[in-house]
This record gives sequence, C-alpha cells and structure tokens, in this order.
Amino acid sequence: MTQNLKLLIISETPALVNKTKRSDITKTHDILHLPPQEDVLALLGEEEIHVVVIDLDLRKHQKKVFSLLKKIKAFDALIDVLILGATSPEEDVVEWIGKGATDYLKEPIQPATLERILSKIYRKRAIRRDTLRLEQKLEKKYSFQGIIGKSPYMLEIFSLIQNIAQHFTRVLITGETGTGKELVARAIHKLSGTKNRKLVVCDCVAIPENLFESELFGYTKGAFTGADQDKKGLFETADEGIIFLDEIGEIPVSIQAKLLRVLEHRQFRPLGSNETRSVNVRVLAATSKNLREGIKKGTFREDLFHRLNKVEIFLHPLRKKLEDIPLLVRHFIAINSKYLLKDLNGISQQAQKLFQKYPWPGNIRELENVLESSSILTKKNYIDIPDLPKYLQEYYDSLDRIPFIERKELSTLEDLEKDYIIHILKRTENNLRKAAKILDISRTTLYSKLKKYSIRP
Repeated sequence: MTQNLKLLIISETPALVNKTKRSDITKTHDILHLPPQEDVLALLGEEEIHVVVIDLDLRKHQKKVFSLLKKIKAFDALIDVLILGATSPEEDVVEWIGKGATDYLKEPIQPATLERILSKIYRKRAIRRDTLRLEQKLEKKYSFQGIIGKSPYMLEIFSLIQNIAQHFTRVLITGETGTGKELVARAIHKLSGTKNRKLVVCDCVAIPENLFESELFGYTKGAFTGADQDKKGLFETADEGIIFLDEIGEIPVSIQAKLLRVLEHRQFRPLGSNETRSVNVRVLAATSKNLREGIKKGTFREDLFHRLNKVEIFLHPLRKKLEDIPLLVRHFIAINSKYLLKDLNGISQQAQKLFQKYPWPGNIRELENVLESSSILTKKNYIDIPDLPKYLQEYYDSLDRIPFIERKELSTLEDLEKDYIIHILKRTENNLRKAAKILDISRTTLYSKLKKYSIRP
C-alpha cells in the first residue's frame, strides 16, 4: 500500500483542517494542524511534510508569515509552501514568491480547489524529476574527455581539441585561474598519437628560480654540491612524448633563452655538462597571465611567445558561460556523492539562483571547492543556501538589496528613482505590469521612465 503524503496546515483555528479532512484529499494525504505559536521546526523534524498551507490573518501576522516561510524553506527547500489570505499587497506576494513560496491563494478556498492545486504541485515535481534525469543524460552527452560543457563556445573548444590533437607540436592554453587549462592539456594528450606515453607535468609556480634549469634540463654528477649522480630533466623524461608547462609565465627570463633553444633546435645541455643532447617533445603550455603584456614589460620573450603560440586555446571564465553551471553542478555533486557515500540529489532553487548571479572569480575550481565543502556540511540530500560558505550566503542576502544603499557618493533624486525602478524590475523578474502596480504608476509612465533612464528590462 502506498504511503500517504503529508499536508500541514498552520492556522489559528481548525476550520480549514476540518473541512479538508472531510474532502477527497484524505485519500492521498494525511492532514496535520499546527497553531502558529507552536514550533514548526520541531514538527518538521518529526514528520516528513510535503506541503504546508499557511492560513493566517495577513493584516495581523505579516511578520509571522515571513518568519514561518523562512524557517520552513531553510529546513527543507523542497517543501512547497502555500500562503492563504483574504487580500495582500502585490509587493508582499512578489516577496513571498521570491523567498520560496510556491503560490498565494485568496480565501475562502474550497477543498476541491486545494486538491487541484496539490495535483498541480505534484505534476511540477514529476517534471522536475524528469528534468533531473534529462540533465544527467545531457551531462554524459556534453562530457568530452573529462571536460564538462554545453555552451556553444565550449563545443567549439571540444572540436578544436579533436582537430589538433593528432598533429600539434605546440599549443598555448590561456585563461583565468581555475578555468580548466590542465583538463584541456590532458584531453589533448589522451587524443594524441603519444597517449600511451606519460604526460610530464611541470608546475612552474612551484619551482624556485635557482632550480629551473636543473628541473627542466637535468644535471650531471658533480654539477653542484649534493649532485652525487646524473639526473634526467623533465624534457628528457618527456622524450617522444608531451611535456605540459603549467603557468609558463613564471619561468625566469634567464631560462627562457634555453627553453627557446629546445623548441627551435630540439637540443639542450644538462647543467654541468658540455654534451648537447637531442630530444623530440611536443609542448603544451598554459598561463593565466597576459603574456603579451609580459612582452611589453620585458618579463617574457617575444620570440619564445611566438614559438609556443602555434595554436592558442583561450578558455572563457565561468561567468561568461553560465549555461554550463547546471551541468558542472550535477557532475561535481555526483563525484561528491560517490566519494562521501551520500545520496545527494542536487541543489535548491535558491542556490541555483545564487550560482547564476555570482561572478565566480575562482571559476570552475571555486565552484568545485564550494560544492565539495557544502556536500560535506549538508544534513539533507541536497545543497541549500545555509550549507554554502559564509561569503556566498552574504552575497545571496545582498541580491535583494536596493543598489543606492551601497552608494558612497550622495545620490540625486533621479539616481534614487532610477535605482529603485531597477530594483523593482529585478524583484518582479521584469514583469512591467507588476512593476507599475508596485510603483503605483501607469505602464505608460513606467515606459517613459525606462526610456528616460535608458533602462532595458
């Protein structure tokens, strides 16, 4: 026998509860009642509630309604919350929906109407489940050699990697820190003709300046104090294969001339040796620095830049390809679920909103780290705002802040009006009818002000 769903009604009187218990809703739901003064979190901890109806006099209990909504959504963002009232200002309704309420219903409401609304809620849940399955399929479809992306730009990158992997000699991979440059290097290696040979990685940031030459080209016995035997450098180790020079912009100018010789003549000398050795190596280089600016400043050789830059792959920052975020979230959560032995199903709608608004200065690496820490901290089967690092929680709280509050300079009345219109449009998701109603002006006047302030909703 299928277990009933649970519907919680928070109200001052049991009138709606009694009416609902006499309806067909009881065939699919257990009906629970909670007076507003009692602890809703205690009940949510004991019972698996699916839908909550808040039936209070909104003229008396407006703050209480907001408090209940906040507590319920913080406990479990997947619980649907319906707010019931005789009348309510449009701006309150917009704010409730913005803070996670499923809908606002005008009373009096009949059980048959409530039953239709519940059916609609569960149909939407079924669609969300189907969407989740589709996202999982899309993740497989848009995964290329361990790189996740579906934006047109990333699909072009996948095609470029496929085209050059077999025949490249040198590739320069550029982009901000955390954009996945090493993943691109490894993808090229896997598709290359030397995939059976090890990819030799040189982390240029981690090498002290006085050790660069010996690390890259090796040394002979007696070359310096402590050199009691010959040692191969990274280039010789990578012979007939691929070397990946990560953050190549960190290589000192004094070593760049010797690196240029290897690229031009495929020859080098180990430290302390007079013998020239030959090497056949393909080179992948990556940098988060602007090497063209380095050339102007004299910190990077122009001839070396052109030798490296036979093919350039530029990786856009995450904020420029927001459509990739849902796929990346699914990918990292699946990894965390397996590693942590947790059944994690995704992130809340509020977290999704935040992830699409936040600029991600640390790019994909930052997103990965955020999801890893949040996966550890969450006590539910999904990640919600309270599970995120504090700086992201503060950023989420600031999303609804009116812009002029942040102004350091004094604002004119026109500045304030423009900022407030932008704020209301943001809160109403650019619904001009709702925005005009909240602002208490006609839509014609609103259109005029949008034109005046060059606001494009």
